[in-house]
Amino acid sequence: MQDNKAPALEDCINEVCPWSGKPVSGDSLVRYQGQVVGFCNPGCRDKFAAAITMFDGKLNKD
Repeated sequence: MQDNKAPALEDCINEVCPWSGKPVSGDSLVRYQGQVVGFCNPGCRDKFAAAITMFDGKLNKD
């Protein structure tokens, strides 16, 4: 069952952006493998989304 609830800052598994090291922002959250991951801004969030889409696509090619 998929959680349709919007990601919330209090559910975030990290306190700093994995790209920049800056504090995460409530408008820059994404759900990844069932966890909420935070980023400092929407640009970092979108960069992460693009990277996982590319890697997932490569991994799923058999």
